[in-house]
Amino acid sequence: MVQQSAAMPGKTTGNIYRYYILFVMMLTYMFNITDRMVMSILIEDIKADFVLTDTQIGLLAGTAFTLFYVLLGIPAGRLADRTNRKKMISVAVSLWSLMTALCGVATGFWTLFLARLGVGVGEAGGNPPAISILTNYFQSHELSRAMGVFSVGAVLGPVVGFVAGGLLAEAYGWRWTFIILGLPGVLLGVLIYLTVREPDRSQFSEAGEETTKATTQEPFATTMASLWRNRIFMRVALANALAVTASYAFAIWLAPILIRNFEIPVSQVGIYLGIVWIAGGVPGMIIGGYVTDKLALRNPKWRAWYCAIVVLVALPLLCLCLLTDNLILALILYAVGYGVHSSTQGPAIAMMQSSVSPTERGTASSIASLSATFLGYFIGPAVAGAISDNLAPDHGTLSLNYAVIGITILSLTLAILAYLYAARAVPDTPPKPA
Repeated sequence: MVQQSAAMPGKTTGNIYRYYILFVMMLTYMFNITDRMVMSILIEDIKADFVLTDTQIGLLAGTAFTLFYVLLGIPAGRLADRTNRKKMISVAVSLWSLMTALCGVATGFWTLFLARLGVGVGEAGGNPPAISILTNYFQSHELSRAMGVFSVGAVLGPVVGFVAGGLLAEAYGWRWTFIILGLPGVLLGVLIYLTVREPDRSQFSEAGEETTKATTQEPFATTMASLWRNRIFMRVALANALAVTASYAFAIWLAPILIRNFEIPVSQVGIYLGIVWIAGGVPGMIIGGYVTDKLALRNPKWRAWYCAIVVLVALPLLCLCLLTDNLILALILYAVGYGVHSSTQGPAIAMMQSSVSPTERGTASSIASLSATFLGYFIGPAVAGAISDNLAPDHGTLSLNYAVIGITILSLTLAILAYLYAARAVPDTPPKPA
């Protein structure tokens, strides 16, 4: 049975509390990304310690993490649609944080591979219930902004992973870095359990939708069939997955690229990347959500059109940052390109969540996350590593640059076309505020 809170967000719950919920969910997303991304800043140290190839590193950074993440993603989403979501988030963040800490005691490739599998198991249960909860605290006309703030966690996560990870790695080594960054997530899990109130799932459902429909989960086959027929959801999920594939490629490989190309210490790389991530990503996430909420009041198609336009702008900037031999220029190009590209997250999530029923939101979120993770983490890092290994004899340290550029051009070009295709499914009339 679905548990409902006595507090009704937007009715009897004040703005301060619902923004507290938004902040805590953003922190959850931040820890989620920190624990999966800290591996990137430690790649060169781990590679040297265990004597690994770029292909093996790609398997550790991406494939190992996503193996169980992909397998458990949809079941986690289904669970988020029928169980107490705050308890689910609390358990998930505690689990993946413990597994991150265990990465620090790995003895070789396979033990580290298994620990990364465990990180994926925990993180599979994080975002679906978090996004589902937020849809019951914010109405559809403000959802892009809320999801933009939530997505700031995807920016702050790498910042913490790179800056703190780089400084800790230089001071204490890569093993203690995993341990120190992993354990605080357990405290966040306790905080969520004690302070977050489970909202009513029917809150802010579309006008005319029956409460029983909003709180009773359909059979799995019925839900999947409904989502498959949902043209907006399917097209936006595909476009978003293609777009974030390039983001994940940079998130995993940019640190080792800078270390190899410019021969700078790991702590310095962490600070540089932390600065550009904040400078580009935080305003990008927030501005994208705010702008598209305003544009969508005129025509909801603008959410998809906006995404296509900004991805087109980001594509050359991201490629050029890997071709320059000037470190400062490379960082500036990446900061601008990443900031523009990241502004798609708020509107993309809002389009997907607004297009499905309340009892489909967790499953929909899992499918969208699974699609993005499969392309961006399961396939992307291993493919980039393999391409880099093959190009290395002829191109040396630039082999990794060329591998990431190839993935970026292919994924973002397809993402632009997919967003334009998604716009055709979005209705012209904006929904009325609840």
